[in-house]
Amino acid sequence: MPIRRLPPETVNRIAAGEVVERPASAIKELVENALDAGSRSIEVQADGGGLTRILVADDGCGLSADELALAIERHATSKLAPDDAGDYDLLHIHTLGFRGEALPSIGSVARLSISSRAKGLADAHAILVEGGQVGAVAPSGFPGPHGARVEVRDLFYATPARLKFMKSERSEALAIADEIKRQAMAHEAVSFALDLDGRRTLRLPAESKGPDGRLARLSSIMGREFSDNALEIDHEREGVRLTGFAGLPTFNRGNSAHQYLFVNGRPVRDRLLQGALRGAYADFLARDRHPLVALYLDLDPSLVDVNVHPAKAEVRFRDPALVRGLIVGGLRHALAGAGHRAATTVASDTLSNLRPGWSPQPSYPPPQPSAQGFSAWQAGGWAPAIAAAIPGLTDVSARAEPAPEWSPAPQAYAPGLNEAPTPSVVFDPVDFPLGAARAQVHETYIVAQTRDGVVIVDQHAAHERLVYEQMKVQMDGGGVSRQVLLLPEVVELDPAEAERVVARADELEALGLVVESFGPGAVLVRETPALLGETDVSGLIRDIADDLSENGQALALKERLAEVCGTMACHGSVRAGRRLTAPEMNALLRQMEATPHSGQCNHGRPTYVELKLADIERLFGRR
Repeated sequence: MPIRRLPPETVNRIAAGEVVERPASAIKELVENALDAGSRSIEVQADGGGLTRILVADDGCGLSADELALAIERHATSKLAPDDAGDYDLLHIHTLGFRGEALPSIGSVARLSISSRAKGLADAHAILVEGGQVGAVAPSGFPGPHGARVEVRDLFYATPARLKFMKSERSEALAIADEIKRQAMAHEAVSFALDLDGRRTLRLPAESKGPDGRLARLSSIMGREFSDNALEIDHEREGVRLTGFAGLPTFNRGNSAHQYLFVNGRPVRDRLLQGALRGAYADFLARDRHPLVALYLDLDPSLVDVNVHPAKAEVRFRDPALVRGLIVGGLRHALAGAGHRAATTVASDTLSNLRPGWSPQPSYPPPQPSAQGFSAWQAGGWAPAIAAAIPGLTDVSARAEPAPEWSPAPQAYAPGLNEAPTPSVVFDPVDFPLGAARAQVHETYIVAQTRDGVVIVDQHAAHERLVYEQMKVQMDGGGVSRQVLLLPEVVELDPAEAERVVARADELEALGLVVESFGPGAVLVRETPALLGETDVSGLIRDIADDLSENGQALALKERLAEVCGTMACHGSVRAGRRLTAPEMNALLRQMEATPHSGQCNHGRPTYVELKLADIERLFGRR
């Protein structure tokens, strides 16, 4: 078959398939152009899921008549300039766009019109492109002093086969909204507006630059509760800076839809983030729960390659281990700084499940009035015997203990609960963060009083976390004890997988697993962590190999060790049903205050619920 040179129209349509996959990707390219033009206000309209009509209007620097003609040519861009030698540097990209493919790609598969007024010029001009056919630049009206309005109609009309692969209009509209939200989170100082089928969907005013403005923008997109349950992150290592916000472990979701990573102001999707989050939250969340995070990486453009794919949604780091370690370290430092803090949604969820009311059909048999009725009752001859009819009403359901005197500062937790802090000065224990223990209910829950509310503690979950944290400290201090296999086990792997495992031999040895190379495609295991006992060595090595391939970390071994520690902590902690004395209850509260991560158990469930007095008063109609 002879080789043919394809016509430019066909080449453009082939290239458009990489850049413009769906309406949301077209809007992404147009919004990034607006941001590169210095816009401070961007308005997006989409009809029919973006397939019928798209409009992106901005107040950027705009385009002159000569620039309009160049803008719709392939690989024509204002974002790359030659150096003194005439070379174009693709390793130091400081803009969101740089390939010069978006506008010609859209124009080759749709009806594209661009109207613009350049800053400082009085006249505005427009150009029209239909299915790759370029019209002439002509004078046009323009509503603003400067900027651009890009309108796309009948997307993919020139490539009808692509239309068959589009999802429903609702799905495409949701993808558009998600893209605008990502861009808005990356650029808090820019205002965004989104209308879908004529309905106002999103209005985000410009926020101040910096952490406060960024948190306000994140809260308006991820929910108002995010700002109350987010931990600020700001770390730097070897020229790479990590900022952003991460949710408390008890503030989680059932999927990973609320996890965002931005690199030099560019929203990206990277598997590195998933592995780093899994490693950082491994001790605090069950595997089917996911944290809410928005992380921003700022680094020298030469350290990251954004030219991996035409859509620019993926990046490649020169030192991925550095970035991964920075993310894990920054998240763990923020989580440790949270102490015993739990999400505010725990209390709100509790209050939402409490409903004041009365029962129209009482559970006790109603007393029968006498024949004399009200007159007999007034004379003292008839009284409803309600109190005696309620079983257990006169029984003691919980013990209230007198408040002891404590020292003003919480002390470090100890293995047992019988050792209460030694009193030093007179101090009202209700001023402690978790207050003073007043009662134990159902031999499972501790009820404590604070200065402005009530705290209910799950004694088993709380002590399980305390024991677990103590075991982690001991492991970090003395290392992981190992057991030697009587017969070393050989595990067959793919040669590339075996090489990755052996390359991490030192890291695995620190976790109690001793491995060495056993020829191409095989790993010899000599020692395993004693905590695991009898374990499936082959399965463990294969899980580690999969983790190293996907995340670059041996998370499988760490998670197995954490699971064993969690199980041991569960069995070694105070069980539900054990009756505690007042000193024991108060000692548990003080230990929780002095222990990091004590606000949630090893599975991400809250260990305590705090109800403010004002909320309780509203519950009973006292406010």
